[in-house]
Amino acid sequence: MITLGHSDARTESDHKLVVVMVGLPARGKSYIVKKLKRYLSWLGFQTKIFNVGDRRRLAGSIDDYEENKTSKKERQPSRCVMSVSSNGDGSECSGCSNSNSRAAAANEETSTTHQSPQSCNRCDTLHSSAFFDPDNKKAKQIREQVAMDVFEDLLRWLQAGGQIAIHDATNSTIERRNALINRLKTETDVNLLFVESICTDKDIINRNIKLKTQSPDYIGIDPEVAEADFRARLRNYERAYRTIGSAEEKFEVQYCKIIDVGKKVIAYNIQGFLESQVVFYLMNMNLEPRVIYITRHGESEDNLTGHIGGDTSLAPNGTRYAAALARFIDRRRLEFASEVEEQNQRLAHFMMGNASSGNNSELERAASQESSASSGTRYPPESPAMQRHVQPDFEIWTSMLKRTMETAEHFDPERYRIKNIRSLNEIYAGKFEGMTYEEIARNYPEEYEARQLDKFFYRYPGIGGESYADVVLRLQQVIVELERIRHSVLIVTHRAMARTLLSYFMDIPTTHMPEMDLPLEYVYACEPRPFGNFLRVWKYDKQIDDFEEVDSASVLKIRYPKALLPDQATATLLPSPAETAYSSKH
Repeated sequence: MITLGHSDARTESDHKLVVVMVGLPARGKSYIVKKLKRYLSWLGFQTKIFNVGDRRRLAGSIDDYEENKTSKKERQPSRCVMSVSSNGDGSECSGCSNSNSRAAAANEETSTTHQSPQSCNRCDTLHSSAFFDPDNKKAKQIREQVAMDVFEDLLRWLQAGGQIAIHDATNSTIERRNALINRLKTETDVNLLFVESICTDKDIINRNIKLKTQSPDYIGIDPEVAEADFRARLRNYERAYRTIGSAEEKFEVQYCKIIDVGKKVIAYNIQGFLESQVVFYLMNMNLEPRVIYITRHGESEDNLTGHIGGDTSLAPNGTRYAAALARFIDRRRLEFASEVEEQNQRLAHFMMGNASSGNNSELERAASQESSASSGTRYPPESPAMQRHVQPDFEIWTSMLKRTMETAEHFDPERYRIKNIRSLNEIYAGKFEGMTYEEIARNYPEEYEARQLDKFFYRYPGIGGESYADVVLRLQQVIVELERIRHSVLIVTHRAMARTLLSYFMDIPTTHMPEMDLPLEYVYACEPRPFGNFLRVWKYDKQIDDFEEVDSASVLKIRYPKALLPDQATATLLPSPAETAYSSKH
């Protein structure tokens, strides 16, 4: 029997899943992969991304790869300041001194190479567009071997106890996908799911291309040269690209196609539990500009006395905080609308220079031709709503407990949609409801110690008592809804709920989640962006009766119990995950 994530996280599961990404470059695969990994890890599944591009960069040129296929030495790209040759001969960069470099030999391996006239094929430490030419036999051999090497690493990790492994690569040919399918046939208890990302929106493609010019492939390269080379790489990929279809269906594989970031989803032969979790999550993605604000309720009467749980009203300080919170969110709505419009103007300027570029492949258009256009704001949009400085609907979510509902009483119901959601109720302390932690330590010392040693899995005793692992499952539908909605939300909730929600958005390990120090009177703003979620934090200042932005990287802390760290400081900064970003007030 397959159970969900944290409920069997301390037992070795026999059920394994390989998610194989498919799609042309700049179609949002990395965006999907990072979100999916973050969600599955939050649910408690051991999940890891295996990126083929990273391994390909380590492999170096053809000669480097053949000299030492297992080399792990990182190569440092030299700075390239190529000015595009006007004669269209694909000549070397003005900053590259080695015109007979091994990379040039790799890229010019065959006389049939189709090369962009504006791509640099002489950078010793970079793979230019010619390396991705499907007619470049030796380069193709390297690319296929690197992909399979990464797949072998992925399988070894699963055999060592991992649960979900993601093969992050284009995997855009039938030949490559057949090789992966055949290799997996020899493995037992490992399921396969293809996830193909198709994009026909030129705005999104051009924005992704801009991000790609800042990738490790183009460190030190002039942005215009990098863009020209990357577009040439795209054209090479398009020549060999084949969408998933009958060739894979004859193997009865499972696959999911995500078209235009969730506007259309095609699912085929989805059978497994983990697979259904993945597909359900991917169906609810969108790129709309929005912010998820998270705050605890204002100070309550139980906060003053130190009692946990309960359903008391706000204390006077809590009422003042509630009024200030409403004013702050009113102001932030206008500020965010201006920020979005300014960002859209910058993106529009970039895209005007690429109006004739970024054409979609015929296969991508064919795969999505049934997709109907959806209304509403777009990102990056020529959005009428944004042009009018009007934000989409803004919702306020509270729990069903009085202290959160009272915190939301100062919001104008004509401007905000207010929802009371039971899933946002505080973690239930069972028979310890209404007690202080001092009383628990004195009357139930064994329970108190057990909780200190393992807060995440510790479940309060008594009918209905919960653990943090239970809270994750309770909030799963809340997370999916937050991914689905296309407008901003303020969540007024409780400490355990705020910890759990922030751990998802900021990719904080569940082992750190129960120790996060999240005091009253802070607002945490998570803004979804292509590279991850951007975090800003504001603190309420009683002296000025308003909020001031603070350095978010220094605010998120963990406070380990002394029983776990007897000889160390109890407060340390949380690690900054690679997929998230923190703002600074400086």
